[in-house]
Amino acid sequence: MAKRENIYQRKDGRFEARYIKGRDENGKLRYGFCYGRTYEEAREKAFMAIEKITRETGVVNSRAHSFSEYCNKWLVVNTTRLRVSSCAKYKSLIEKHILPYFGNMLPYEITSEKMDDFTRILIHEKRLSAKTVRDILALHHSIFIYIKKRTGLRLQDLEIIYPKKQKQETRVLNEREEEILILFLAREMDLCKFGVYLALRTGLWIGEVCGLRWGDISMNTSTITICHSVQRVQNFDNDFHTKTRVVFGPPKSDSSYRTIPLMPDIAALCKRFRSKNPENFVLTGTSQCMEPRKLQRCLKTYTDECCIEEVHFHTLRHTFATRCIEVGFDMKTLSELLGHSNISITMDQYVHPNLDRKREDMNRLKVRIRL
Repeated sequence: MAKRENIYQRKDGRFEARYIKGRDENGKLRYGFCYGRTYEEAREKAFMAIEKITRETGVVNSRAHSFSEYCNKWLVVNTTRLRVSSCAKYKSLIEKHILPYFGNMLPYEITSEKMDDFTRILIHEKRLSAKTVRDILALHHSIFIYIKKRTGLRLQDLEIIYPKKQKQETRVLNEREEEILILFLAREMDLCKFGVYLALRTGLWIGEVCGLRWGDISMNTSTITICHSVQRVQNFDNDFHTKTRVVFGPPKSDSSYRTIPLMPDIAALCKRFRSKNPENFVLTGTSQCMEPRKLQRCLKTYTDECCIEEVHFHTLRHTFATRCIEVGFDMKTLSELLGHSNISITMDQYVHPNLDRKREDMNRLKVRIRL
């Protein structure tokens, strides 16, 4: 038990935490006492009392929690409910952006004006995208709300101004580009080419393709079950070193668990490449999965040889969604195939009719009055 924290166990079994409340007229220290059924409970109550005194008097106590400490507490509390990739993302945002500005501040020192200055730095000095800035501000707000609920302190109601989302044109393969790529993949088809073709025909994320095992593909029902994903994330296990590691785990979200019917040509290719061991990964045929970066490099090689520019793996997903809309897919069906939680995400993010389709739809309007 650490004496420096002035926490002791009483004879009745409770823990007593002593803290400095201030000084009397003669300069003698005055103490306050907090009690808890556990060491941690007594310690936390003492910290809350210290922070209340700090907020009311403006005198900073050396034992008051800094915002940095609360960031660490928030991460510990949320580790059990967050996926490994999400934890790595939040740790990275906290370490790179939030702590350099707010780390040494006490919670009551954080104001709306300081949030405005922080936002300005992110946008104009660090030149981060609007989406990244929104993610950082939302994370900061979540931690700040956690502090208010956990401590009961009357902190300021922060007014956070989120930058407007920047609408970006989504890259979709036109029909000619798609045909050229498919013909290229069909020549001397191997497992890597099969992975690219699978994504183009199912809309799978790159991590889902890399995490697919032969046991996830049923030839009896001609379906693929998505239940795993492979991601490369930052590794903070060793004193917050920013080395990366490959993580094999659950897919992106709960709605990403889904079953996709196989098209006849995909089913035929599955029979061709199928491994006898259901635990083997589809892209390697072994117990070792392929890294997403390697599959992305394969796609880059293929598109370069096809003279198709500006293609990323997500372009295949966009193309799949767009083709489904063009042939009249039911939106609820498409939303579930893509693993979205609702239809609006499908419409807003992944369905982008091209100019030819827009022109065709416009030409369907009958001209009632000819000028």
